[in-house]
Amino acid sequence: MSHDHGHAHIDPKSGDRRVSIAIWANALLTVAQIIGGILSGSLALIADALHNFSDMASLVIAFAARKIARRPADETMTFGYGRIEIVAALINYTTLILVGFYLIYEGGMRMIDPPEVAGWTVVILGGVALAVDTLTALLTYSMQKGSVNIRALFLHNLSDALASVAVIIGGALIILYDMRWVDPAITIGIAVYILYLAFTEIGGPIRTLMLGSPPDIDNHAVVNAVRDIDGVADIHHAHLWQMEEHATALDTHVVVEEKAWDRLEEIKRAIKQVLEEKFDITHSTLEFEREDQAHQGASLYGHDANQKEEETDVQGDNGKR
Repeated sequence: MSHDHGHAHIDPKSGDRRVSIAIWANALLTVAQIIGGILSGSLALIADALHNFSDMASLVIAFAARKIARRPADETMTFGYGRIEIVAALINYTTLILVGFYLIYEGGMRMIDPPEVAGWTVVILGGVALAVDTLTALLTYSMQKGSVNIRALFLHNLSDALASVAVIIGGALIILYDMRWVDPAITIGIAVYILYLAFTEIGGPIRTLMLGSPPDIDNHAVVNAVRDIDGVADIHHAHLWQMEEHATALDTHVVVEEKAWDRLEEIKRAIKQVLEEKFDITHSTLEFEREDQAHQGASLYGHDANQKEEETDVQGDNGKR
């Protein structure tokens, strides 16, 4: 499996300024849509406002993460601060799911008895929303090439623009034909779309927080690449996990052939080189075991619950590297 690990290099201050402008634009739009939705009686506007609010929250998370991620690791956070973004994303998606179900309920109630809706207010604010979504997409376009999270925001804003177009069309139908049922129908459509996004993307943060292996790396290819190195007999107790967005780690026990035990440092360098060049894994913790003294029946992944391992020191027959 090939991987493209190139990143767009955006000046930190310039990137922060772009995200900050996008945050303020979405915040003002959210407030305007909520007020407009209440005054006009349009639930579709409020639904679109909540969707834009979720995007603003995502932008705030990305902005905070850019700031916090620059802090070096310390004694309390030895892995650094990058994972705060994952935690916040999980909270954001969970909130989106609750909002989506609530909007479907409210939309269903209004389908039964559609209220009066001020169509012009809906059209005007829908047009403003379309302009803000386009602005945010332009601000984050060049940044999305180097960040999965910014790329998600970019794609969200493109899809938000489509939702705003739907709101504008709904307002126009209300003005021209007094089709009041269109407003709750669009609300339900936006809510279904919100749920689709949330359920589709919440798996990523959950997988990362559960220390799941990165989805874009073939575990078996990694295992076989290490096994193929000269002097390596086998590996077991392998842990492939994602420390943060652009950092994958491997912890594993490496069984070294007895005749190759005196080449331990050479084997270690070869393993680390293969991991970095083929899989972009730059952080690895390797524990070495000599083949004649290796754990027997050890599982390839994870640790056996009923197996008590015997730890030995690097000065002894086995060593940790």
